[in-house]
Amino acid sequence: MASEPQDLNAFLGTKRRPWWRRNLRWIIIALVVVALGLLVSRCFAPKPPPSYITVPAERGALSVTVSATGRLAPTRQVTVGSEISGLVLKVLVDVNDRVTEGQPIAIIDPSRLDDAITQSRATLAANQAAVAQAQATLDESTAQLRRMEEVSRLSGGKVPARTELDTARAAVARARANVRSAQANIISAQASLSSNQTQRTRSIIRSPVNGVVLARQVDAGQTVAASFSTPTMFVIARDLTQMKLEVAIDEADVGAVKVGLPASFTVDAFPGRTFPAQITRVDLGSNLTASTASTSAATSTTTANQVVSYAAVLSVSNPDLTLRPGMTATATIGVEKLENTLLIPNGALRFTPDQGGAKAGGGIQFGPPRKDQEKAIGRGSKQTVYVVGKDGKPEKVEVVTGPSDGSRTAVTSAKLTPGMKVIVGVQASGPAKPAKDDQN
Repeated sequence: MASEPQDLNAFLGTKRRPWWRRNLRWIIIALVVVALGLLVSRCFAPKPPPSYITVPAERGALSVTVSATGRLAPTRQVTVGSEISGLVLKVLVDVNDRVTEGQPIAIIDPSRLDDAITQSRATLAANQAAVAQAQATLDESTAQLRRMEEVSRLSGGKVPARTELDTARAAVARARANVRSAQANIISAQASLSSNQTQRTRSIIRSPVNGVVLARQVDAGQTVAASFSTPTMFVIARDLTQMKLEVAIDEADVGAVKVGLPASFTVDAFPGRTFPAQITRVDLGSNLTASTASTSAATSTTTANQVVSYAAVLSVSNPDLTLRPGMTATATIGVEKLENTLLIPNGALRFTPDQGGAKAGGGIQFGPPRKDQEKAIGRGSKQTVYVVGKDGKPEKVEVVTGPSDGSRTAVTSAKLTPGMKVIVGVQASGPAKPAKDDQN
């Protein structure tokens, strides 16, 4: 009986390959052709119409503010020093102590001053004795002159000789001058004594105001030297229930800041809490006034690149003593407030539809700023914004801009009415992705 025919692969001992491996080359070619077809169709396909991001124009209130930073300070801060040199014997107050006007706060060793007072008194006594002696000499010379004049009268001018009379008169004049000199020496000695007594009084350092000690820079046993400058011993603030906030106003904002405007500020020590204030002074000179007073070319070159600012002072009420001197504060000054005005977002003033087309990928795209228009943006300038027309395309609307709070601008327009949606950007193709700030 003849045997059945066997498979050649089985006869040779090899496995049969699957069909997809035998046709792998054709599968790859087919996939490449399909991918190229999709890519070409996508490149030549018409772009979908852009989807505009709009915000409705609305009527409302607009508060225009100016921000500035500065530091809190007492309304009056006094630096107490010593006019005399010497060893500090006692320090009678410390930081945070309340003091009254005239209260002793430190004592400097007065022994050297006491010796000077004793010496001045001795000098005064000696000068007083010299006056008495000079007066006695004057009285004696005057009596001698009178006797000689009487003798001359009785003798008919024969005796004494004329030269003797002149000598007697000169002696009286000299004696009178000596008296005046001695009296002047007394006044000088009295002034010296008074000066030494004043210096003795100043050895007791007293508070010049009612207030609180903010700083103490001297200890008992320390020597103070007042030879060339007055050494600082204490810093005393007067009445911390009323303070001032000194801020720097940028030159671009100083034109809107006036005395009497309300303001508010915050400090890092009390996050979330707002404190009221009021503008009490705006300096006419800038921070570069002193520098530019010099006419040298070097100074002009140095100050040319510096930021110009103007100092302003805000009055602050601090009845509960919550605020402390030296705190850094961020002030918000209300320079203008409008009611029931037409408002649009600032992004509408920067949008240009010709350059705001959608790109691949999701998200929101805003039109690039119009440089020629942005330079002219300001109160009273004529600008162009865009609204979505009936055909879905951007439509121009002319507006006149007013004040802005940084995010919204007040406008007036004959065509733009509340509720009309102004374009601020373009929705890119694909699903919009929220910004990181929106996710937090």
